Amino acid sequence: MWTIVAAAAAVMTIAMGLRSGFGLFVKPISSELAMGRELFTFAVGLQNLLWGALAPLFGALADRHGAAKTGVAGTLLYVVGLAILSQTSGPTEIVLGNVLIGAALAAGGQGTLIGAVGRLVPPQSRSVALGILMAGGSVGQFVMVPYTQALIGGLAWSGAFVAMAATALAMLPLLWILRAVPGAAGTPGGGAKQTLREALSEAFGHRGFWLLTGGFFVCGFHVVFVATHLPAYLSDQGLPADLAAWTLALTGLFNIIGSYSAGVLGGRYVKKNLLSLLYLARSAVFLGFILAPKTEATVLIFGALLGLLWLSTVPLTSGLIATMFGPTYMSMLFGFVFFSHQVGSFLGSWLGGRIYDAVGNYDAMWWISVALGIVAALFHWPIREQPVARLAAA
Repeated sequence: MWTIVAAAAAVMTIAMGLRSGFGLFVKPISSELAMGRELFTFAVGLQNLLWGALAPLFGALADRHGAAKTGVAGTLLYVVGLAILSQTSGPTEIVLGNVLIGAALAAGGQGTLIGAVGRLVPPQSRSVALGILMAGGSVGQFVMVPYTQALIGGLAWSGAFVAMAATALAMLPLLWILRAVPGAAGTPGGGAKQTLREALSEAFGHRGFWLLTGGFFVCGFHVVFVATHLPAYLSDQGLPADLAAWTLALTGLFNIIGSYSAGVLGGRYVKKNLLSLLYLARSAVFLGFILAPKTEATVLIFGALLGLLWLSTVPLTSGLIATMFGPTYMSMLFGFVFFSHQVGSFLGSWLGGRIYDAVGNYDAMWWISVALGIVAALFHWPIREQPVARLAAA
């Protein structure tokens, strides 16, 4: 069981790690092709939006047929999308490449892997296993962002995309290990007690499901705004070019601690309360960064503190879904919640570029981030963390 969890975490390392460095391409591509920052950041936002929109569909397929099959399709889409970006000469390639990568992440990213691990691991170990899975994504950010920066420095941005496409192929042998995890139809009793339509009706009629969905919007806004715009923001402050790469890497490193700790704590304490505290802590970190002088030391401290809170929302959010609705349709239900996350991601990416091109700075985006963290904390607090009546009766 833990070998399969490790393989899923390794897939997360590559899939999430490669996309974590996309913000490093904002300045070189926009400068070389004489474009504003809005176009590339809009395309990255579209990638996130499509990732979220297709997540329920691929989640349902993974629930039925297993994550390995959808993951292979996702890997191939990932490779093609990166190859197209390597040939970018204008808006068409930028948008098409990002669209394909968005579909790839929906097919083989965290939503399908979360469902596979959730079905595989018994309830008493599920929160820890999901924490390990998300820690794999954090390892990817820690390793892949400096790797991407080195590729851009050595091969220029076009050659970097080619090397990243070759790296993505390493997911295929890892997905072969995941073939042992069945879909819901292959799990004893997994698909007999509730139909897909019944599962959707149950979740959509549940107040806590919508509060969780609204809160996860904020997570997407925060994460993608920082990942996409921090490199350009730091460059605007006159700080060294490689500082952003090391800051995002440090965020990934500390998120290994944050994600695993969130998984452990989620198995012992009320998950929705932990989520409220986590979002309040994010607002505090953003506020501190706004007020602090921008030096290499303060930026690195910001990256480390944010890393503790970065993807630690995911094991708590997905674990809450499993607690309330059970693991059978976990990938699909998480996919709907995740779509809200990706709407926030789209706005965090695109709105940052839009505001910068309009006023020449990111000040408004930082203050919006503070306010949204407080809103998310208020959303999670009233959720009732208990199984629905169907599960409670069983």
